[in-house]
Amino acid sequence: MTEAGTAGSRLVVLAGPTAVGKGTVTTCVRRDHPDIWVSVSATTRAPRPGEVDGEHYHFLDDAEFDRLVETDGLLEWAVVHKAARYGTPRAAVEAQLRTGSPALLEIDLQGARQVREAMPDALLVFLAPPSFEELERRLVGRGTESAEERERRLETAREELAAEGEFDVTIVNTDVESACQELVDLLRSAPAAG
Repeated sequence: MTEAGTAGSRLVVLAGPTAVGKGTVTTCVRRDHPDIWVSVSATTRAPRPGEVDGEHYHFLDDAEFDRLVETDGLLEWAVVHKAARYGTPRAAVEAQLRTGSPALLEIDLQGARQVREAMPDALLVFLAPPSFEELERRLVGRGTESAEERERRLETAREELAAEGEFDVTIVNTDVESACQELVDLLRSAPAAG
């Protein structure tokens, strides 16, 4: 883990390139550390096999997503992989931050930049792969995307990897359990927002 700045609030934002394991690390946090609140993002994409509405994502149609955008109901939102829209429901995050307990957002690079602008005290954590080749292997190994979608995601990943310097902390996801523990340590040590 490398640090490039100071710790911020108890709001910790986890971002990184596609297929780096953000979802897997976040699942580990949810499973092993139930005291840590993890935001559930909204998306306009269709559920993948096994995904549950309200647990993995809030799956919304375009009209409902548009309504949230228009009413400032999202802390951040973006079009991801030039396809679906993703966003973080604002009310749930703000309610959690008022409790003073740790809060984790797992979002994309565009969203992390928006959170940095909206909440400058947030601690931005970049989850990096051990290498680009490993990232590509993980993406192909998931088997959840078409060849065209994989290419689009790899193109996006190259851009996302170049943004690592914008983050406060980098965790290299060589091993999920280790990356999970590093993230939990950051969540528990980040001071509350002032």
